[in-house]
Amino acid sequence: MPKKVDANGFEIFEGGSGRKEGQKLKPYLVMQYLLKKTDDSHTVTSEEIVGYLQETCGITAERRSIYRDIKEINKAYLMLEEDIDIYEAAEALEKDKTRRLIIYDTIKKGFRVNPRYRDSRLKEIRLLAECVYSAKFIKKEETDRLVDIVVDFVSEAQADMIRHEADLTDRVKTNNEQVFDNLDSINAAMSKTKSDKEHTPEKISFKYLKYTIQNINKPIERHNGERYIVSPYRLLISDGNYYLLGFDDTKQAMRTYRVDRMKDVRCIGAPREGKEAADAIEISKYSQQCFSMFGGETTRIRVQFENELLDTMIDRFGKSGAQYAPVDDEHFEITAQVRVSDMFFSWVCGFGKRAKIVYPEHIIDEFAAFLDGIKSVY
Repeated sequence: MPKKVDANGFEIFEGGSGRKEGQKLKPYLVMQYLLKKTDDSHTVTSEEIVGYLQETCGITAERRSIYRDIKEINKAYLMLEEDIDIYEAAEALEKDKTRRLIIYDTIKKGFRVNPRYRDSRLKEIRLLAECVYSAKFIKKEETDRLVDIVVDFVSEAQADMIRHEADLTDRVKTNNEQVFDNLDSINAAMSKTKSDKEHTPEKISFKYLKYTIQNINKPIERHNGERYIVSPYRLLISDGNYYLLGFDDTKQAMRTYRVDRMKDVRCIGAPREGKEAADAIEISKYSQQCFSMFGGETTRIRVQFENELLDTMIDRFGKSGAQYAPVDDEHFEITAQVRVSDMFFSWVCGFGKRAKIVYPEHIIDEFAAFLDGIKSVY
């Protein structure tokens, strides 16, 4: 007797008066169960799937129906994945079983997700989770919530492994609960459309926080709580922190602000200023010049390093953001635009005798004065 199929080619199962509840949901629930419970190291049997459907979902099922569900899941997945119709999917799966989403492991005697689809996804999900864990601007509680969303695409065992790996690393996280609200307000201010209508990018105001030695767990407001007025232009991520690049009303210059140190961000309606200054900034080189976003005058400098530090310098400046030249068999020089500040001098100090500023003369003098200042403390 030929099988009955619907308009899309899916098999129709007729139960008559004995039709059981929840049968239309069953294939979806079977797929979700397999995605959660199986991977390269874990399989489930048809009996376990039946038990899950009955005990957890309240749906009666038989082993034979599970086989049919998996067959339909594989066809539906390939249809969506490769944009083909059901007949092409059925023919492709018959010719090449490796294209099935759900396979039967003959060694472990159970069903599991095909590693062809799982392996690359695990690497991608682990990378995404690591990005969330490394973001200093996201609170610990928000980090856990976001990672729960990310790892929903791998098995439970793999998700637990990703979380365990993260627990082994101590990370600095913000305590500011307003970070996501800040980002929403900043993006709204910079947007050129609002509610499907044209919008003129506008200024924002906010309070800026700083830590004090009296209580390092509770930052206080800078400038006695006076609000900063800034024209926002770009959001940047550097060293795990979120920064706003904006034109400061008071200083009439481009400045960067840590988003997790901003408080009570408001759009104030006034049109932005500083477009010319913002357009003059080459974003690809900006973070390389800023050295952890500390200010200072941009200056063309030349520094000599030992050859073993070349990889470190390329990581910092990139290949196109600076000029490299050999000095002798043991040293090379790098010429680059940097924002010269005490932070830059401190960075150079970190290399000890392995680094030496060689140009320009006035920066060499400033660096020597910086070292004398440190020496005078001792």
